[in-house]
Amino acid sequence: MQELNFPKFEYRFKSTENKVSIFDVIRKKFIILQPEEWVRQHCVHYLINEKKFPKSLINVEKELTINGLKKRYDIVIFNSDGSIYLIVECKSHKIKIDQTTFDQIARYNLILKASYLMVTNGLNHYYCQMDTETERYSFLKEIPNYSKD
Repeated sequence: MQELNFPKFEYRFKSTENKVSIFDVIRKKFIILQPEEWVRQHCVHYLINEKKFPKSLINVEKELTINGLKKRYDIVIFNSDGSIYLIVECKSHKIKIDQTTFDQIARYNLILKASYLMVTNGLNHYYCQMDTETERYSFLKEIPNYSKD
C-alpha cells in the first residue's frame, strides 16, 4: 500500500478469498482494504493516538440523507453532549483534493453542523473551523487536540 503522510500505527491484516482486509478499531471488524480505507484507517489512528480523541466518541462510515439522497460520511467525532465536533472526508491517495471535495463535506455539514472539518487523501490534509453564523469556514494548520470541555 501507498505510504501516507500520517504517523505509522500498528495495523492488523487478514486475507480471505484473495482479498486483504484491515482491522477497524472503531467498527471492531475487518474491512476490505481499498485505497480509501487505507487512508481512513490511518486517519482514525491519527485522531486516537495523536489528537487523543476517545474511541467512544468516534463514528465511522455511517449513512445520512441529504435532499432525499443517501450518503455516507467517513469519520465523525462527537462532543460528549452528542453534538458533532469534527467531520472527516477521506479520499484515496490517487484522488486530488479540490473544490468538489470541499463542496461534498460542506453539504454533509449542512445536516451534521460540525465545528471542524477535515479533508484528506492521506498525502494532503486540510483543516477548517466552521463559523455557523456566517456559514463560512477558515483554514487551520491542524485541528485542536481532544479536550473534555
